[in-house]
Amino acid sequence: MPDDDTRTTNALTTLHRHPAPPAQRGPSAPRPAPSAEPAQPGRLGPLLVAGIVLAALNLRPAITSLGALFEEARTGLGMTGTVAGLITSVPALCFAVFGITAPRLSRRFGPAAVVCAGMAAVAAGLLIRPFAQGAAAFLAASALSLAGIALTNVLLPVIVKRWFPDRVGTMTGLYSMALAIGTSLAAAATVPLTSALGGNWRTGLLVWALPAAAAVLPWLPIAAAARRDRSRADAGASAPQTGPSVVRSRTAWALAGYFGLQATGAYVTMGWLPQIFRDAGVSAGSAGVLLAVTMVMGVPLAFVIPGLAGRMRNQGAIAAVLGAFGLAGYAGLHLAPAAGAWAWALLLGLSNCAFPLAITMIGLRARTPGGVVRLSAFAQCTGYLLSLPGPLLIGALYQHSGGWDLPLAVMAGLLLPQIALGVLAGRDRTVEAECAVRD
Repeated sequence: MPDDDTRTTNALTTLHRHPAPPAQRGPSAPRPAPSAEPAQPGRLGPLLVAGIVLAALNLRPAITSLGALFEEARTGLGMTGTVAGLITSVPALCFAVFGITAPRLSRRFGPAAVVCAGMAAVAAGLLIRPFAQGAAAFLAASALSLAGIALTNVLLPVIVKRWFPDRVGTMTGLYSMALAIGTSLAAAATVPLTSALGGNWRTGLLVWALPAAAAVLPWLPIAAAARRDRSRADAGASAPQTGPSVVRSRTAWALAGYFGLQATGAYVTMGWLPQIFRDAGVSAGSAGVLLAVTMVMGVPLAFVIPGLAGRMRNQGAIAAVLGAFGLAGYAGLHLAPAAGAWAWALLLGLSNCAFPLAITMIGLRARTPGGVVRLSAFAQCTGYLLSLPGPLLIGALYQHSGGWDLPLAVMAGLLLPQIALGVLAGRDRTVEAECAVRD
């Protein structure tokens, strides 16, 4: 039997072909709008898959490569402690600030063109950043890359929904897995590459401009083809498809809260997990390996979870199971951090797979491409803003309490609303339907 996405696509196709007469349309009825771009990949299919994978691979190296060489960059640029702290906070802030512009840009130029420009911005920022001679220029170049990442973050779910409407789970899993690979690869390979290329931290950061530049190439013909299709569609269109005002949707708010809490947990894990293990007596080298294990868990599961979620009508059970893994991991860190270190690292790695689940639900909770644009921007931008205080709060609690008992209790406590919001966001409904009822 066809899945939900296929039935929805067929229903929308029927609506476009046989629209109801004006007298039959109530205030809650969906209004057919011309699609600006094709609903199926067609001849662009292989190129689109390559473009999505290459873009996802380059969504995190700008951050994790700098993390690996941050001490060297800080010393080389003469950063103060305040500036260094600002740079560590910039990614989530840029994701929120620049991501909110994605719907407007997508309506104006089309999502493919904006993703192409976003990847070009990522490559340009990574190319300029190593040549910066001061902290301000370094921060500006980093912000350029992060702006491109923010736009692509928001619009990749839209690309998947628009061109692969019957394979949302599979394609989301593919790019989530590519994102996890890019994150882990940059974290693990930056220092060895820097050593192999002469030991200069600037060269080590410059290397990551090459794959970012390669990611632009497939999007050039994709954007050109999309622009031609968009021009033909717009010739007979009276108004663009803008999507619902998702701020009135309970599901949109639940998804934004879920996204923000899972991002908080991920940032705390990446920033503080090695220190938790080291304070428990684990060696620095082993603590680093344990963090790598936690991150690598996301590679296969980032593909499996979206595919599973896409076949389910309600994804709340997956959100609850992932949250339970996190609760078990934090409990283990509290009771026996060194003795069960490998088990706790694995459990937290499983819990952090809430990210691909959240991305998948963005595609499933909106019925139209315009709805996906609005929902993706709202959920991610609001979520990243919510995640900003998390790592700073955990660091302050650690410093003032002198241990990890209180910080771990807070992190475990945050998982409870995360689970509840995941269950709400996972319900089988769409933001278009909720907004229509409120209208």
